[in-house]
Amino acid sequence: MTTSRPEMEERRRAGVVGTGLIGGSIALALRARGWHVTGYDRNPRAARRALELGALDQVGHDPGAEVTFIATPVGTIPAAVAEALASTSGLVTDVGSVKGPMLDLMADPRYVGGHPMAGSELEGVDGARADLFEGATWVLTPVAGTDDAAYAAIRSVISSFGAEVVSVPPERHDTMVAVVSHIPHLTAATLMRLADQRASEHRALLRLAAGGFRDMTRIAAGHPGIWPDICAENRAAIVDELDRLVDALTELRHLVDKGERAELVAILQRAREARLALPVRYARPDELAELRVPIPDRTGVLAEITTLATDLDVSIADIEIAHSAEGPQGLLILLVEAELADRLHDGLVAMGYRPSVHRLP
Repeated sequence: MTTSRPEMEERRRAGVVGTGLIGGSIALALRARGWHVTGYDRNPRAARRALELGALDQVGHDPGAEVTFIATPVGTIPAAVAEALASTSGLVTDVGSVKGPMLDLMADPRYVGGHPMAGSELEGVDGARADLFEGATWVLTPVAGTDDAAYAAIRSVISSFGAEVVSVPPERHDTMVAVVSHIPHLTAATLMRLADQRASEHRALLRLAAGGFRDMTRIAAGHPGIWPDICAENRAAIVDELDRLVDALTELRHLVDKGERAELVAILQRAREARLALPVRYARPDELAELRVPIPDRTGVLAEITTLATDLDVSIADIEIAHSAEGPQGLLILLVEAELADRLHDGLVAMGYRPSVHRLP
């Protein structure tokens, strides 16, 4: 039996499995864009709360959902994805930060792995926001057999949330996320633990915690319950990157201990330059260019091209596929950063494609 709100006229239908912070935010973002959203959580109270807060139209499962988002804890995502593929007719994606356990499931053309790089110190659906993903990076992990239409459809929905979508092969995803997400969280938690221990000796220490320390340790305020699963599922990558961090800190310790000023300044300068070079999002149409790429009618072309764009650090603002009624070729239309359009153009040429670049007026 399901609990529902009054139905509106024909609306696109989506399902959300797991109505916590991320699942609730996805549901709110979908509803804000006119979707009818059905949601389920293994904790019935969480699903009812999502309904009360307006994140859901209905509690339960929707076998006819156009797309189902799996937003359960990492350790339960494989089973939840498999169940959604078996019980629904639409597309399925997930929000898990570990993709290794999902590789076998990616053989199904209706499933495209995903991972929004967004979060909050708040917990549960009460902390959910419709705008949580605006300006955030959302990773999709297509494989060679990923259906192009499925990828494009899921990418379109996610882009409508205001997220920037990037494509990364699943076998590379887990190492990359260990570096930019998992290790930073564990490092922040360790710094906070050290400060807390020292605070018992020096009562004023935490009062001295100014902007830099607060910024570095902000993510340590996140919900700790998700991390044992993440560390278990991505153990190899996390341990490897922790070893690299320990080696780097050991090198830094040596430089500080020996007073090696020049070497220390060189490391800090490289870090400063790398930080300043972090990419920012474009905002105006005149910052975009259109790439038109004739593509063969074969599975995996879109995954190949979007992954190349990620490797070349070229952001894609929009994707359109124009199918030809007269032959085996279609046309892929990409909107990309104007100043990097030639970089992607040259990369595509090197792969055997024949793209053309059109600057937007």
